Amino acid sequence: LSNFTTSQLPPGLLTNLISQGLIPGIGGVLVFVPQIAILFFFIALLEETGYLSRVVFIMDRLMRPFGLNGKSVVPLLSSVACAIPGVMSARTIADPKERLITILVAPFMSCSARIPVYTLLISLVIPKTYLLGVFNLQGIVLFGLYALGIIFALLTAILLNLLLKKEKKGFHIMELPEYKSPRLANVGITVLEKVKLFVTDAGKIIVAISILLWALATFGPASRDQQLKQLTKSKQYIEASSTQQQELYAATSLSGSYMGHLGKSIEPVIEPLGYDWKIGISLLTSFAAREVFVGSLATIYAVGEAGSNDRLINKLKEEKKPNGQPMFSLATGMSLLIFYVFAMQCMATLAVVKRETKTWKWPLIQLAFMGVVAYLGAFCAFQLLS
Repeated sequence: LSNFTTSQLPPGLLTNLISQGLIPGIGGVLVFVPQIAILFFFIALLEETGYLSRVVFIMDRLMRPFGLNGKSVVPLLSSVACAIPGVMSARTIADPKERLITILVAPFMSCSARIPVYTLLISLVIPKTYLLGVFNLQGIVLFGLYALGIIFALLTAILLNLLLKKEKKGFHIMELPEYKSPRLANVGITVLEKVKLFVTDAGKIIVAISILLWALATFGPASRDQQLKQLTKSKQYIEASSTQQQELYAATSLSGSYMGHLGKSIEPVIEPLGYDWKIGISLLTSFAAREVFVGSLATIYAVGEAGSNDRLINKLKEEKKPNGQPMFSLATGMSLLIFYVFAMQCMATLAVVKRETKTWKWPLIQLAFMGVVAYLGAFCAFQLLS
């Protein structure tokens, strides 16, 4: 739809706003609808049959030491697919404190949006070797990242359980219903209500932030126009193919935009993590969604959004620091992996947390806490492996 709009409407700022800001923003909302619908369809089926009540009852004793209850299992497991339906499914938890803790720790579970980042960085810095001739080292690292997220979610739950005040001790009382065939009408109504809530409430926030990110990446100071003019007159640009020219133009435009300047301004802060301004831009743009990190790197390194992962990996391997050392070393790669395990790089999740808690207080605390943990974790990883 974005490409169709670009081809049908006259070139200009309004067309760019619609095709590159508004439509991708709406797409950023609708892309989660199938996951939410499928997840709540199966949860509703389990509830209707009476099976979910038994799962909750069995898991309750295991989850109590972490300040959670049996019903927290469903949101945490759901968050491995996507934190958005996971946070929404915490509504079934009656106790306000346990529900809030579940919502705040759910994003630590490694969701599917992290997989493109994990696979790119693991392919880049982890060798294709086998331990004991059986265990794939790249697979072990990926497993370790998932395990790290789960462990830290439970540790954070313990911390929140100690910090958050509670007037009286909660008890898990529930009636175990008989097993029965599900009523599809009830299931359908549940799914429809959950999808409608997400699209109408969280969707507005997601679209607004998408347009803001587009504006920062589209506009820039006057110096950017000079850079683009110099680029179009350069020998490299003139001798390049039309596809390469588009990639070079997009890379120069992004680096000279307000987003690019913002990425360069935070370079002193992220330098101890082993990152440069190019990685800084990718970190900022990936706040729209974690997987955008890969596309941003492709644009900055003039590989193109449609460039294959192999082409991007080869380009990143060739990248050097001013001192001649590889930019994407094992230390930098592991630092980025640890950062993405912990960081709240998802505006859609923040929007849903705001919707569920009915205040900006908890999403902002969550954003700050996860950001600090991600920074410290990435710093330790880089310094230890350097």
